[in-house]
Amino acid sequence: MRLFATQSEYADRLAVALESENHCTSQSRLLIDQISIHQSNIVSLQEQNRRQAEECRQLKALLDDLERKGVRKVVDKAQAPVAAVVIMACNRADYLQRTIESILKYQSSVASKYPLFVSQDGSDPNVRSKAMSYDQLMYIQHLDSEPVQTERPGELIAYYKIARHYKWAMDQLFYKHNFSRVIILEDDMEIAPDFFDYFEAAAALLEKDKSIMAVSSWNDNGQKQFVHDPYELYRSDFFPGLGWMLTKSIWDELSPKWPKAYWDDWLRLKENHKGRQFIRPEVCRTYNFGEHGSSLGQFFQQYLQPIKLNNVKVDWKAKDLSYLTKDNYTKHFADIVRKAKPVHGTDAVLKAYNIEGDVRIQYRDQPDFEWIAHQFGIFEEWKDGIPRTSFKGVVVFRYHTTRRIFLVGPESLRQLGIEDA
Repeated sequence: MRLFATQSEYADRLAVALESENHCTSQSRLLIDQISIHQSNIVSLQEQNRRQAEECRQLKALLDDLERKGVRKVVDKAQAPVAAVVIMACNRADYLQRTIESILKYQSSVASKYPLFVSQDGSDPNVRSKAMSYDQLMYIQHLDSEPVQTERPGELIAYYKIARHYKWAMDQLFYKHNFSRVIILEDDMEIAPDFFDYFEAAAALLEKDKSIMAVSSWNDNGQKQFVHDPYELYRSDFFPGLGWMLTKSIWDELSPKWPKAYWDDWLRLKENHKGRQFIRPEVCRTYNFGEHGSSLGQFFQQYLQPIKLNNVKVDWKAKDLSYLTKDNYTKHFADIVRKAKPVHGTDAVLKAYNIEGDVRIQYRDQPDFEWIAHQFGIFEEWKDGIPRTSFKGVVVFRYHTTRRIFLVGPESLRQLGIEDA
């Protein structure tokens, strides 16, 4: 009996010890898990502190730069600017230098009207150093550590980062610096001698006519063989981009719904431009020399390299641009199209070449347009039912001489009030 009692007592003690050991093991595991979580938090905090330290360093350098230059050198508060000019840059310091030099060649005499900014996406030291070496401009920097999630497999992350950068830069210029208009350039552009006079005249149009969404310095069909008249401007239903100006009121509308990527094609959707149009020149006021970039040189040889950059100093202040207002333009454009000689048949391109004056060629639908456009060598692309450069479905371009070719859509003549002969 005494032996049994002793064994029972030992068993109880063993059970208590095992229970205590299990409890200790459980507590140890819990403690290890907590330590692991804390270590993870510590790593995260260290990374956050590193980013914040980098941002502080960048901000301090920016403040030092501003103090060195003096903001008043860039923005003359005694005179309201026509528009801020921003060069969107990332990691191409050599391209950026060429762009800045081209702009300063014509901006210096009107600097108070067009304060110049470089907005850099990321922290490429060569780009930052190059931008900050110029006293004539302000440097701003977009630092974004949030990972990019593409919506479709195989997409380039660059297009998402570009969209983020554009939104940030526009928010900075319109809301922080409180500009009423902004001209957006990219870091691979040169400008024409009358670039700033053109946009000053266009700014008055933007304020007067709310059916104009933006003004561009670009013509997609601006290759040397398709242009002639440096004085000619057009309205277009297709957003051209590549050197363009918009107002704060338009940005108030766009900023809250800005897309994650492909912002230029997004602006070409009817749901976003809502029937408003864009002003574009016949002869480009910007030249895009960026063979290497996010679009990987797409179409450069065929469409960008042959672009004609205007070299005529047009006195835009002396020009009457009232024909471009909504109330006047449809009649103005219809009168030009009406006078063009209609050409039909599968050999319309050959016929057009042998006619001295303006010519109009009707297309049935998008595939028909693409076939005709291919014969001439102009852009074939459409977005949301609208051909590039078109107004009411009409695409106009010169063809080797001063003659104009009008490619006319199935509903174009009716929309322009022209009776089909």
